[in-house]
Amino acid sequence: MSHGDDGSSSKRTEKSFTALIVDDNSLIRKMHESILKSIGITTQIAHNGKEAVDIFRSGANFDIVFMDMEMPIMNGIEATKELRAMGMVCKIVGVTSCENTDEKEAFKQAGLDILHEKPLTLTKVNSILEQTQNSSP
Repeated sequence: MSHGDDGSSSKRTEKSFTALIVDDNSLIRKMHESILKSIGITTQIAHNGKEAVDIFRSGANFDIVFMDMEMPIMNGIEATKELRAMGMVCKIVGVTSCENTDEKEAFKQAGLDILHEKPLTLTKVNSILEQTQNSSP
């Protein structure tokens, strides 16, 4: 793990920052995983909302979750509601390509901290991490 390329990533990686990437699209998963790993974040993958819920139920904890909205088996709205009901307190970032304003609002109301358009970029990820760190207790 390298530290200090831009100064900000080294602060995040000192405590082994962890992220759960929840997306049914393998290309998006790989892209998001590559971006997060490039700044020293440890990642775990879930292919749908049910897998994310099962991972959390098994005792895994994360600093942040990147949650797709539209997935088979259990979508991001249902998964976010379930994770919050189970006591997940980490930041959940909704990531979607959906244009439907009502669905986006339902996603936010499910318990998201932030909503971003797909795909994530390094600039977006750094912005998200800054926002979540600034709002942490």
